[in-house]
Amino acid sequence: MELTKKINLSQLVENYTSELYSWALHKVSDSELAKDLVQDTFFAAAEKLESFKGGSSPKTWLFSILNYKIIDVYRKKVKQPVNMDNHLLSNFFDSDEGWQEARQPKDWHEEEQHLLDDIDFQQVLKKCLDALPEKWNMCVKLKYLSGKNGEEICQELDIAPTNFWQIVHRAKLQLRDCIENNWFKN
Repeated sequence: MELTKKINLSQLVENYTSELYSWALHKVSDSELAKDLVQDTFFAAAEKLESFKGGSSPKTWLFSILNYKIIDVYRKKVKQPVNMDNHLLSNFFDSDEGWQEARQPKDWHEEEQHLLDDIDFQQVLKKCLDALPEKWNMCVKLKYLSGKNGEEICQELDIAPTNFWQIVHRAKLQLRDCIENNWFKN
């Protein structure tokens, strides 16, 4: 029985490592962390291999394990305190809570509607996303790039809905400012 287990696990590693790594890298944007997540996925699979009943394909089963590992990484990062000082907002708003004239959002021209197809813009967007605090970055990626709804994100990251919407609002302000300064002013 032990020999069969090793052969099956070896086949799983051989067949799915590349796809699992690609998915993990897409989700966490860190190659070392992605490798660790794939390794942890196979460790977890090895522990549960005997109990795998085949209710889903091995690939689906492995991706499910990997997704839980990714969620755990996000949860750990979200639980780290983030400085939510209002100094970030004071860069945009005056004491009467109105826009500072110089920081008011600019109109983005309609011809810019296909920016996500532009490789140079994608690099600017990545730079701007990476500049956000980790918690903000994760919320934005899950909402806008992974297409998850607020309730799902709050569950995955274990945060309150009001906190989530405040994070998203602040992150959008920072992203817009960063994009305007790094893309539209060029």
